[in-house]
Amino acid sequence: MELDEARDKIVEALNKKAKTKSKFYFNDLSGILELKPREAKKLINKLVEDGTLVYWSSGSTTMYGLQGAGKQAAAEHED
Repeated sequence: MELDEARDKIVEALNKKAKTKSKFYFNDLSGILELKPREAKKLINKLVEDGTLVYWSSGSTTMYGLQGAGKQAAAEHED
């Protein structure tokens, strides 16, 4: 799977769920991509690098979300 195809799948799926959920586990994303974890990790990391996705961590759990989505997005960018 190419990066552009992965980006399209992830963005479309996360936008559909945006009203109820803004943060997703790695397994959610690899399921959307229908890839094994190792293959999915490479693509997901590239999506984080290019700014499509962002990491969110509670300290014990790492989740992913679309850039600028979710309740905390505004608070995290305050000066």
